[in-house]
This record gives sequence, C-alpha cells and structure tokens, in this order.
Amino acid sequence: MQTTALYTRIAPTPSGYLHPGNGLSFLLTWMIARRAGGRILLRIDDLDRARYRPEYVEDIFETLDWLGIDYDEGPRDRTDFEQNWSQHQRLDLYAAALTQLRNQGQVFACACSRKQIRQRSADGTYPGTCASVGRSLDDESLAWRVYLPERVAPVPWPQWRTVNPPDDVRPLEAFVVKQKNGFPAYQLASLVDDTHFEINFIVRGQDLWESTRAQQYLAQLLGQTHFQRTIFWHHPLLLDEAGRKLSKSKGAGSLRAWRKAGRSPQKLIERAAGLLDS
Repeated sequence: MQTTALYTRIAPTPSGYLHPGNGLSFLLTWMIARRAGGRILLRIDDLDRARYRPEYVEDIFETLDWLGIDYDEGPRDRTDFEQNWSQHQRLDLYAAALTQLRNQGQVFACACSRKQIRQRSADGTYPGTCASVGRSLDDESLAWRVYLPERVAPVPWPQWRTVNPPDDVRPLEAFVVKQKNGFPAYQLASLVDDTHFEINFIVRGQDLWESTRAQQYLAQLLGQTHFQRTIFWHHPLLLDEAGRKLSKSKGAGSLRAWRKAGRSPQKLIERAAGLLDS
C-alpha cells in the first residue's frame, strides 16, 4: 500500500519581527519533517497589508537562515515572494470559498466591532448578536460570520487526528470568514491555502486549538476532504517570566534582537529537540 509523504508548512506573518515562540514552532516543524523524510513549504501570510513591512519579510528569511532551517518550496527572497508567492495572488481562491459559503446559506453579515463584543460578552466570545438580524451580505462595510446552528455537534478531538489534544475547549463561536475591509479572515485563508498546497501535517502552538477546530468545521462546510485528513501537532508554548505566551502583540523580544546581540539559537534548538524526544 502506498503511503502519503508528509508535507508541512512554515507560515510566518510579516506584521512584526519574529519572536522566540515563532522560532520554536518553525524548528519543530522542520525537525518533524526532516526526521520523517517529508517536505516543507514556506508560506508567508501577508493579507494584513496595514501592518506589512518589507523589513518584516526580510526578517523571515534572515531568521530561518540563522536557525539553520531549510525548506523545499516557497519564496527564496522578498522579491520572489512579492512576485510569485504573496497571498494577494490567491484572492480568487478565497473569493470562491466565500461565494460557496454564501450560496450554501452558511454565513451572515455582522456589524459588531471588537469593542461591542467585549461589552456584551464577559469572555470576549461573540454572542451571536447579528445572526438573526438579516443584514445584507452585499453591504461592503460588514463582516461575514459563519452560522453555528445548535444542531451542529462538536467534533471529538480524536477524529481531528491531533497530537496533544486539549482536555476541553470552549464552545466554537460564529467566527469571521470575511473582514470588514473585504479581505478573507485568517481561518478561511489558512484553510484555503493549506488545501491549495495539499498540506497534510500542521504544527501549531496550543493557543491555536480553536483555529484547528474552526478550520475543520469550515472544511466540512466546503467539502474539503483533504484538510479533514490532515494531522495536527499542537506543541506547548514558550512563556515569559509571568507565565504569559510570547507573542508580537504582547511585545515579546524579537529573534532579530537576539541576532544583533550575538546570541546563539542553540538553546531554542535544544528546547525544540527536547519537546520531540520527551
């Protein structure tokens, strides 16, 4: 019986300089793929052009080189990325998925801002405010969210082919698939990209369990059977001294600063190897 070769991806976002948490995830992806004789795609997620900077793209290539990470497919430098690999060259694929969801009656228009959601929901979960309002999907100032009827039962973690599943997870909310600026939201774009490139193994931090769940639900709606067979490996996060995850939004120190200070990536490499061998 022929087995399918492992094909994974490294998917940084050029919205800031990469931090140690990014480095850990990239190293784990690379180590797993190379141990399994698999292939790696470099996919740079640049839909958020408001925070995009050329220097952040350059930082991606410099960081991968510093970490000793190679890959088999994807852009070789910033020019190659802009000309041949940008997500903006796949807008038609995202639009087709959004049209399919609309035609199936799976989305509704939402006018709620993040501030309004926080005011109405103690835990920040979308409370379904616009689900029954009937706003026009043709209103370009509104976001699109996926309906989550009560009859939709949660998919058990074992069926998601996931490594290190959570003990529990909060209920899936009616998440955004189209932003108010007209661009596809992360959950839809990531699913479409992984399906387009035929990725079958995805490494993620434990903070992205809900993304896996949302994207698996989207895959069911869109009939993306390949994605439903994908295996996920959710790894423990790097935490700061206060026990908080390292992230660009929280002001985590950058790997660029490490390089400028002459620091070696060896401890990060050892941390990744230790997680795989534990």
